[in-house]
Amino acid sequence: MKPQPPVTRIRTARASSAQAGALADFPIFGPTFETWKDAFVESEWTPWIIIGVAAFLRFLLLGIKPPHFDEGINGWFVDQLVKTGFYKYDPTNYHGPLHFYVLLLSQTLFGRNLWALRLPVVLVSIGCVWMTLKFEPFVGRTISRLAALAMAVSPGFVFYGRYSIHEVWILLFTMLFFFGLFGLWKFGTANFLWCAGMGLTGMILSKETYILHLACAIIAAAVLLISSIIFRAAQDFLKMSNSRRGIVWFLLRIVPRAIVALAEPLENAQSAPQTWNYVDLVVVMGASIALIVVFYSGFFFHWTGVRDLFEAFKPWFKTGSEGHGHEKPWYYWLALTSHYELPALAGLLFCLFAWQFKSLPLRYLAIYGVGTLIAYSIVKYKTPWCIISFIWPFLFTFGAMVTIAPLRFKRATYQWFAFALCCLFGYTIFYAVTDKWEATWDHVWPYWMIAGTGLLLVVLALRQMIEIVVAILIVWSLGHCVWLNYFRCTTDSEPYVYVQTYNDIYKFTDPIIKLAHRQPEAYQLTGHIIRPSPYPLPWILGDFGRVGYYEKDNMPEKLDCDFLLVMQDKIKTVESKLHDSYYTVPVTIRPYQDPSKAYFNAKIFKSFFPGKWPDFTGATPQLSPSPAPNPISPPTTSPSSTK
Repeated sequence: MKPQPPVTRIRTARASSAQAGALADFPIFGPTFETWKDAFVESEWTPWIIIGVAAFLRFLLLGIKPPHFDEGINGWFVDQLVKTGFYKYDPTNYHGPLHFYVLLLSQTLFGRNLWALRLPVVLVSIGCVWMTLKFEPFVGRTISRLAALAMAVSPGFVFYGRYSIHEVWILLFTMLFFFGLFGLWKFGTANFLWCAGMGLTGMILSKETYILHLACAIIAAAVLLISSIIFRAAQDFLKMSNSRRGIVWFLLRIVPRAIVALAEPLENAQSAPQTWNYVDLVVVMGASIALIVVFYSGFFFHWTGVRDLFEAFKPWFKTGSEGHGHEKPWYYWLALTSHYELPALAGLLFCLFAWQFKSLPLRYLAIYGVGTLIAYSIVKYKTPWCIISFIWPFLFTFGAMVTIAPLRFKRATYQWFAFALCCLFGYTIFYAVTDKWEATWDHVWPYWMIAGTGLLLVVLALRQMIEIVVAILIVWSLGHCVWLNYFRCTTDSEPYVYVQTYNDIYKFTDPIIKLAHRQPEAYQLTGHIIRPSPYPLPWILGDFGRVGYYEKDNMPEKLDCDFLLVMQDKIKTVESKLHDSYYTVPVTIRPYQDPSKAYFNAKIFKSFFPGKWPDFTGATPQLSPSPAPNPISPPTTSPSSTK
């Protein structure tokens, strides 16, 4: 990729000694940071380095954590797709068909294994970083590269970029949609019309939440237009009333003066002439409709899926308003952002000064980002992986801090900000004491935001200071990314680790899969999974055709088999009906579930328990086996790396 030259940031000589004094304030660090900054901005290798870092962090130890609950469900859907020949869209599932067909292609090429399940999303996540770099013509080289770097090392974008879920797809296509819109505004060519059309199509094919993003995009455009009209009206009013005297005119000029003082006029806001015609529009719309019909109809085998696309909003709105077990308080996203995504938090706080942005795309992204955050905060149903689909605009405003600084205000403005922040801090302390808010991760976000706003006001006045702060936030984000993704990726005290499967599951699946790898006839073993919500086991054991899953009071007539997994409250009932001898292992699949007990038939799995007698023998056993001998060659295969 050959980066394009900067188009919005022009190098000019400093016009005053006040600006030049920024380097003098830091005689040791100034030249060093200036050199590194220039190298980062101008080098043609920088985009490749950013993409390389993103790829390394996403591919490294990809199978380090077991399949998530949702990954198991998605993998099971792919298995059903193989059996039926098409994906049967369900309007209560809230997931589009595209992800499943891509997973089918990946598993067909690379087999049914965890790497193949996660590979498409990893590539799409890397593609999102690349797409961020492509915004350079609209926001400038420095901003696009800083935003891409922040996304490349973000704890959340990396963590959920290593999950086989739909959110990364909605992120990619949303960015493609806006890339197309900005391209139509700046260049007006048919290529960008295709980008906008295919971006919207991909959003529809990925997840029903596209309607929320589309609504916020329309509202943001209206807000941007209205604010521009208000700014021009304020300017015109001040010009008209400048010569008028009297207390009435003084009072009438207060609000217009405040608007003009806090806002900057947009530069180059006029859209380019459009070179595409109605034929291009019809072709793009036809291609989009065709793709939607093809995928939602299951390639013409399930036509009701097209109708169900429109019926999905009723259950979706119901779930969003009720929560269905995933309800969170309105400030949940602010708490997550403050805990993990400090660059995005800095970008969010910098949106307070969005009216200082002279770039139309940048100001629009700030408005859209805040609006989408508000919309997601209103929805009660909240799962943490959704965060990556709406905080990405804040990475651009984070990068803009470097280009807009130094940003100074009148003394009265700082005084009012200090007064407001002190009042907010006092109210936060009062609320925490009176409502007994514990000092947990989700209750410290007000302090982060208050302190962050105050710090931002100070460092924005000095260019070198804001560059140092940006560098510190990037390094902090990288450190937290490594700590989360490679050391605490299954630790359920981490807010991002949400209903994640424990490594405990391997105590049950490893002996079964390793035996099948050594002896292929073991794929015909009989197994009973007697517990509710067994995912991701149906996908992990999908190659074993004689495994049954039983929930509530359902049980097979004959309980003796080659292996079992039994929920804690069913253990006594099951053991009273067993007759063979078994090795047993306690297993906890994931949080918020009672533990289970795994049973391995002693005749078949004795090589996995060398020197050990069976832990359980049924009421009327046959001849009890002798202690298992040590295996000649212990199995080394793991389900996360082969299959």
